[in-house]
Amino acid sequence: MEYFTTAAGITVHLLDTQDSKEQQKEKCIILLHGYLETLNIWNELVERLKDKYRVIVLDMPGHGLTDSAPAREDGSVVNTMEFGADVVKALIEKCGARNVTLGGHSMGGYVTLAFCKKYPDVIEKAIIFNSNPYRDDPAKSEDRKREIDIIRSGKLETLADLSIPKMFKSENLRLYDDKIMETIELCDMHNPEGIVASVLGMQQREDSTSVMSEPPVPMMMFEGDSDRFLPLEGVKEMISKFPKVKHVLLENTGHNSFIEAEQKVYEQICEFIG
Repeated sequence: MEYFTTAAGITVHLLDTQDSKEQQKEKCIILLHGYLETLNIWNELVERLKDKYRVIVLDMPGHGLTDSAPAREDGSVVNTMEFGADVVKALIEKCGARNVTLGGHSMGGYVTLAFCKKYPDVIEKAIIFNSNPYRDDPAKSEDRKREIDIIRSGKLETLADLSIPKMFKSENLRLYDDKIMETIELCDMHNPEGIVASVLGMQQREDSTSVMSEPPVPMMMFEGDSDRFLPLEGVKEMISKFPKVKHVLLENTGHNSFIEAEQKVYEQICEFIG
């Protein structure tokens, strides 16, 4: 069922595979999308998972049909990773979800790590898809400033056209052309200022290496061997640096490895959740 609700003081657009009339499945998985995406990025994986689990997906703050965080006293709006975690916690309570595994892709991975830090007792397990626990270095922070300038100049669609194909391995582009076009077209749903607020949130996020060094819940991370946003050298460094996390390195995949290696990801999720 797809609907709107309120959580942490904002309107949230979500899809819940659990019909209110059905007996609730034993376990629930909540999936958080990445930057410039919507809940639709998970469609294919949701179809696979829904027979075994209750699955909840949502438009993250500032994306799709979900509002941004309330304005601060100075009038600024920032969709911090912690605010994203607050929204998810409120949804878990409102939906009555139990035995929850929280998974996040890229920006959604940042929110998942913030959730593990802030609300470790609320979930059973965590899954990180093509993300990392580090805060922005100065070069990346400057890149985000340029992105904000592009968005505010009215070129969000241009940014999407350039960025979204880079989320896939070059050799996979034709295979996933329909998914790429769908994701780009859905960027029309975004409020540009909501995207700016999310970029600011990523730019200001805290380091989360402590969460991955000593995970408060069992944690699994999917990584692509051809991820343009996290090169293989950095992936191998994380595998070595965070041995308490279960790492799954997926061959021939880029930044959207859960799409490019859907069957493998599905099998690993089911094994991990049980």
